[in-house]
Amino acid sequence: MSMEPARAWLAQRGFEERIRTFEVSSATVELAAQALGVEPGHIAKTISLYDGESAMVILAAGDAKIDNRKFKERFGFKAKMLSPEDALRFTGHEVGGICPFGLASPLRVYLDVSLRRFDTVYPACGTANSAVRLTCDELEKASEALGWWTSASCRNNRRTGGTGYDRTRSDFCKNHRRRGKHLQGGP
Repeated sequence: MSMEPARAWLAQRGFEERIRTFEVSSATVELAAQALGVEPGHIAKTISLYDGESAMVILAAGDAKIDNRKFKERFGFKAKMLSPEDALRFTGHEVGGICPFGLASPLRVYLDVSLRRFDTVYPACGTANSAVRLTCDELEKASEALGWWTSASCRNNRRTGGTGYDRTRSDFCKNHRRRGKHLQGGP
């Protein structure tokens, strides 16, 4: 698995110096958070899904889960994760290093507002032992995302007392509105 396509993509946009590589795996949210010394929410996990005959990627906070009902309402089809083989074919990155940078084919990229809770987030950078430090605005530009949307619920949300997902969209959105960061977007 090579970091070069993602590195070249980020270098063209002035973010190459932000790339971090690790001696340990960062292939999961938990491992990446440990490698970086941050809370899991700061990890911008890349979810790769089938999109008809192609694929799409959604980046969300590491402590967020995509709501399947909201996904289907927004996109008109059920969310289905790519197989590892298709993930490599469509993105050019193996599972554990999938990112929206240096993709093997043009894919739709969306960002979930769950990321906006953080000043800095860390998506993977093409390998299972790398990440890149970006602000949300930088991530939006570097990923050439088509927009922001709300479809995730966060684990260990303060409103739930750390007991699980905050399943009410209104509570999730109120948190973002209060901080002035609630955005809508979509296809």
